[in-house]
Amino acid sequence: MLPAFFAHTPRADTSLEMKVLNTNRRYSNGPALLRVLLSMLLGLGVTQSVVAQENDVRAGDDTLVRIALIGDTGYIPAYETVDDDEQYATLDEYVAAEAADWIKKNGSLEGFVVSPWVFESATGSFMAASGLYPVARAAEEVCKTEGCDFGVLLGDNIYPDGATLGADGISDSRRFADMLDRPYGRFGVDIPSFTLYTLLGNHDWYHSREGAVAQREYLRQHPRFTMPDFFYRSVPERFAGEVELFVIDTQMLLASTVVYEDKLDADGREIRHDERETFKDYMQPATDAERNMVAWLESALASSTARWKIVVGHHALWSGGGSKFEKARALRKLLMPALCRYADAYIAGDDHVLEAYTDRCEGARPPLPLIVSGAGAKRRALNTRFIQHQLAANPELIQHWSKGSIWGFAHMRLQGDVMQVDFFTTPSDSSGRPVLERRLEFQRRSAP
Repeated sequence: MLPAFFAHTPRADTSLEMKVLNTNRRYSNGPALLRVLLSMLLGLGVTQSVVAQENDVRAGDDTLVRIALIGDTGYIPAYETVDDDEQYATLDEYVAAEAADWIKKNGSLEGFVVSPWVFESATGSFMAASGLYPVARAAEEVCKTEGCDFGVLLGDNIYPDGATLGADGISDSRRFADMLDRPYGRFGVDIPSFTLYTLLGNHDWYHSREGAVAQREYLRQHPRFTMPDFFYRSVPERFAGEVELFVIDTQMLLASTVVYEDKLDADGREIRHDERETFKDYMQPATDAERNMVAWLESALASSTARWKIVVGHHALWSGGGSKFEKARALRKLLMPALCRYADAYIAGDDHVLEAYTDRCEGARPPLPLIVSGAGAKRRALNTRFIQHQLAANPELIQHWSKGSIWGFAHMRLQGDVMQVDFFTTPSDSSGRPVLERRLEFQRRSAP
């Protein structure tokens, strides 16, 4: 029997109609829609399972698939542990630290934006405010206006240490309620067959494998989420033949390969060296299936008959934050052969920014879209000097758009052979109002 907080009472649906203001879209209250009864399905399954759904829409050029992409949502300041050198007793100290980080990444204070702050009594320090609930509200508003058939949470659902089994004096049930059920437990409740596909990120793995399993089991049982295993493939209900998701655990992949420490010089150039990242033993693949995840992905992609093949992982393969590039390099070595050959897009979070790149993949097909949507709760400034050097050193890489120091998410539309990606931010006032920042289009890559 499900815990009491899984029981949801249907609510009246309020639609929102779009108004265009200059180059941004904003939304205001509009007419009410009919309330839709939702069948709550448990996200049960196993790795490599693909279940054909009844009453699937017929795949074709007119089929429209709409997806909310939200990453790194689990940050709440009260749960954080603060090192001595990160404690800011005054607002001036907090702003000075933010400014120093900006100068380090950009060379000057031009364009400097201070992250919204709170004074957290639990730590006695000024800290960055969370965008968890504002982003959830903004994404829900866009789903009501633009439409969403399902969504994806891109990992780091629980900050800073994942589920701890109560070892730190905080129950996991409290964490799950605050970071998953309250902001997203009713997300999409008025949309037929809606689910949020989920995966784990590096923070979700921090405490122990048992903690990672505990979160996976919670997500398995909750009626609003789907997470059958640490990695899996899934055909969203009603879209057999049109779209298939391939969800991988990139933290497990990184723990199983060689990853070097990220180091930059004062100008933002990468420094190559021999110092390696270390990963806890419990993050290592523990089963034959986990050890063969890369081969599984290639085989799964090759066998898929879906028009759109979307691969989802926590860590980005290219990003502009300047502190994740060695992990990205290690993952590209593992994943790019299969992605370039079979996939239509790779979606990730981890870097707390919004970005869109393509990789030419050295082939005749259209470039591979690489979408980063990691601004679901925490902010990070882009490292503009690093980005310039990264683009110059990698001619296969094309940067289409990037924005940091924001809260936000992405919304994807798949129709015919075109993928449209809209990037939304939400203001620092925590209003949860969505603002359209950029719209991009990409061509389908996979063979019919």
